[in-house]
Amino acid sequence: MARSYRAFAPTRSLLGRQLRSGHIRCCARCVVSVLALLDEIWLLPGVAVNLTLVINMLGALLLGLLVGYERSYHGRAAGMRTYGMVCMASCALTVLCIYPQHWLGDHSLSSVDPTRVIQGVVTGIGFLGAGLIMKDGMSISGLTTAASIWASSAIGVLVGVGFYGAAVLLSLISAGLMMWGAKLEARLPSRPALAIVLRFIPGYVRPHEARLREIARERGYVIANGSFAVSFEQGQLEWRFVAVAVKGQQSARINDMADELAQLEGVAKFQMAHARN
Repeated sequence: MARSYRAFAPTRSLLGRQLRSGHIRCCARCVVSVLALLDEIWLLPGVAVNLTLVINMLGALLLGLLVGYERSYHGRAAGMRTYGMVCMASCALTVLCIYPQHWLGDHSLSSVDPTRVIQGVVTGIGFLGAGLIMKDGMSISGLTTAASIWASSAIGVLVGVGFYGAAVLLSLISAGLMMWGAKLEARLPSRPALAIVLRFIPGYVRPHEARLREIARERGYVIANGSFAVSFEQGQLEWRFVAVAVKGQQSARINDMADELAQLEGVAKFQMAHARN
C-alpha cells in the first residue's frame, strides 16, 4: 500500500502544479483583459477631456452661484442652488458635445449624430421640470427641484457616454447644493422680500398707496417698483405687492409687519409670506 502511494505521489504533485499554473494563467488573462478595457476607456486623451470637463463645470458652478446670489440678495424666487445647478448642467452638456470623438472609449461616431439624443433628453426633462414649478400668488416653489431633475438628466448623459468622473462630481455637487445650499444662503447677507396680499371690505375707503409705502418704510421695507398690482372681483378690492428689506437697515419681523397691516382701516383679510422658493 505504501509502495502504491509512493508510485502515485509524483502524479499528484504534477497535477497540483498544473492546476496552480492554470489558475495563474486564468488570473493573468483576467488582469490583462481588465487592463485592456481600462486602457480602451481611459486613454490619456480621455483623461485630459474629463479633466477639462471637470474644470469647466467648476467654473460654471461658481458663475452660476454668483448670479444666483445676486438674485437671492434681491429677494427673487430663484436662488443660488437653482442657478448653480442649471449653469453647471448646461456646461456639462455643452462641453460634452464638443468631444464626440472621445465618447464610448474613443470609438468612431462619424456615421451617427449623437447630439440629437441629448437634445431630446434636454427637451423632455425641461417639460418635466416645468410641471414641478408651482406659483401661489407671488410665491414660487419647485424651482430647485426642477433644476435638480434637469441636472440629473445631465448626469445620465455623462454616464452614458463614458464621462464617469465628471458624472460623479456632478452628482456630489448637486446633492451638496440641495443639502447645504440653503444654509449657505442663510449665512450670507441678503435682503428678504415679503409677498403681501390685502383684501378690503366693500364700501370702505382704502388707504392711499403713499401711506402704505410709508408704513413699509417705517418697518425697514420698501415696496418693489413694478410689483404693485390692483384687482377687483365680486365687489372686493385686492392689492398685491412685494416689500423688500432696505439695504443696511434693520427690518422688522414678519409678525410686526402683520400687526401693522391688520390695523389698517378697511382691511378685511391679508396674506403675507416670504417671496422665496
